[in-house]
Amino acid sequence: MPDRLSALDASLLYMEDRSTPMHVGGVAVFERPEFGFDFELMCKLINHRLGYLPRYRQRVMRVPGHLARPVWVDDVDFDLNYHVRRSALPAPGTDAQLFELVARLLARQLDQGRPLWEAYFVEGLAGERVALVTKTHQALVDGIGTIELGQLILDPAPGELDPADDEAWLPGKTPSKTELMFDAVAETVQQPTMLVENAWSAASDAAATAAKAAKLAGAVGGVASAMRAALKPAPPCPLNVEVSGGRVFAGVRTALDDYRQIRAIHGGTVNDIVLTAITGALREWLLSRKVSLDGTSTVRALVPLAVADASTRTYSTAGIVGNEVAAYLVDLPVGETDPVMRLQHISHAMASHVDSGRSVAAGTLLRVGGFAPPTLHSLGARTAATFSSRIFNLIVTNSPGPQIPMFAAHARMVEMFPVMPLVRNHALAIGVTSYDGGVYFGLNGDRKAVSDIDVVAGMVHESLAELKGTTR
Repeated sequence: MPDRLSALDASLLYMEDRSTPMHVGGVAVFERPEFGFDFELMCKLINHRLGYLPRYRQRVMRVPGHLARPVWVDDVDFDLNYHVRRSALPAPGTDAQLFELVARLLARQLDQGRPLWEAYFVEGLAGERVALVTKTHQALVDGIGTIELGQLILDPAPGELDPADDEAWLPGKTPSKTELMFDAVAETVQQPTMLVENAWSAASDAAATAAKAAKLAGAVGGVASAMRAALKPAPPCPLNVEVSGGRVFAGVRTALDDYRQIRAIHGGTVNDIVLTAITGALREWLLSRKVSLDGTSTVRALVPLAVADASTRTYSTAGIVGNEVAAYLVDLPVGETDPVMRLQHISHAMASHVDSGRSVAAGTLLRVGGFAPPTLHSLGARTAATFSSRIFNLIVTNSPGPQIPMFAAHARMVEMFPVMPLVRNHALAIGVTSYDGGVYFGLNGDRKAVSDIDVVAGMVHESLAELKGTTR
């Protein structure tokens, strides 16, 4: 039988359009070692690791007439140089130039006729640094069978590549349209409801498709319970507008010790403090837009978090717990003037997740293989895509990474900024990753609605400094 896409994965493909591409990105910045770290070596590393990710050499093939969901087939024309590309900034490249390049690269849709990923090796950064910008479609990463490429190319120590056996890879035969139709008919005979489901998945009505995906994701990720809890739409917000095809991006660097210092005085978790810093930044941004706020004003965030499998309590070797990511709706108190009170409100709201007994401690996630945050951000994006856009104002994902250096071959990664996709009618998405003593924010915004993304990034710094000032 063909390797058919799940209903959720198919929905993620059907929901995509030019203004809302459905891929997750990442920006990894590396120090170039003295003896070199170039495009050819990065290609060699990625090519070697693809042996562990068969899906990255497969493409989607659609069934004629939508008689069944599409299938994964080996790409007989797979070309690594199509997927791994070389780019450069005018040396010495600045952060602003890098982030502008990231915005333009991530705004473009992936080619659905090829394997659904791309990577860009960016040279010319100041300080002898290089960057790797990745794009991976949400349909590609399920957290079990396939993890994010950024997780697999990093190791906890520098080293040479092991002898690779990827040259032995031979693509399987591509099925004909007749074979695909025959298999689809055979499956429909066995499962008569499949034909109706496939027609539903293929419908152009994104709302219907998203609703179907939400039901399916609810069984694995806790989405259904969160949907039931959303008894009212999100509050009106300038972030909820029709988005364009353009993007802006900004990165924010902060120190993990600042969060630990705040936690020691005021309690809560590092994640609570991250959300509080974002709340303060959104408050100042809304005030700069002349939005009237009172003490009860909120912005609702969708916060996907990893959870333990309720039945097995076991952890996947792929680097994520089962593939369970539960999404929590958190009302960020942007109307609150006191930063400590903001933290207390958010800590109280997030306590229900901890009290559920299914939350996964950051220490557990740090013990999984490779560099797990890229996979966790991808799973968070998959979860967000199943929600009605009316019940939240923005998505915020936060994934803890290892507090030791990670390496691609001999190159040390010094920073990692996640790039979360925008969902329909949402002009801002925020991803956060902690790594090696730092906490890195990636702010992805619509080029028209959030043209002042750099201002928002600066306000994150100011909000954290305000909160830190209360510990003295």
